[in-house]
Amino acid sequence: MIDAAYCRMMARYNAWQNKGLRATVDPMPKAELEQDRGAFFGSIFATLNHLLWADQIWLSRFRDFAAPKGGIPESRQLTPTIAVWSAERFRTDAAILRWADELHTIDLTGDLTWYSGATRREMSKPRALCIVHFFNHQAHHRGQVHAMLTAAGQKPQATDLAFMPESI
Repeated sequence: MIDAAYCRMMARYNAWQNKGLRATVDPMPKAELEQDRGAFFGSIFATLNHLLWADQIWLSRFRDFAAPKGGIPESRQLTPTIAVWSAERFRTDAAILRWADELHTIDLTGDLTWYSGATRREMSKPRALCIVHFFNHQAHHRGQVHAMLTAAGQKPQATDLAFMPESI
């Protein structure tokens, strides 16, 4: 399904995209970030918080990384300000890059078992499938944020994987 090189590429893509989002949202007024824009999590900031929460929860399942508090409903308020979000996003992206750099293709085999708060039961799925979901979830919610930023008059960077710079 996937190999370690895919994970490294997607970790780099994630870091690149989040760097661009940080540059776009850091100077935005709080009211613009918190305005309900009709997305699943409502606002730009709530969606960014959810995405950070999800990255941290999945990373805690893949390696030694502290899981965030709360479940999906609380994920909207993971960080109190965009400055705190930005710092946590940077820290988490660095941890994702380290995890991917240390990964070997053999590490993608077998099942991953965890307790899912969303389903309220223990789950077990192929590890590679969970990792694909991890990266797909990031792209999905970043796409929502990109659309909300564009609608708010911002100009977020391109999201095309093919245009990712060689160094991040």
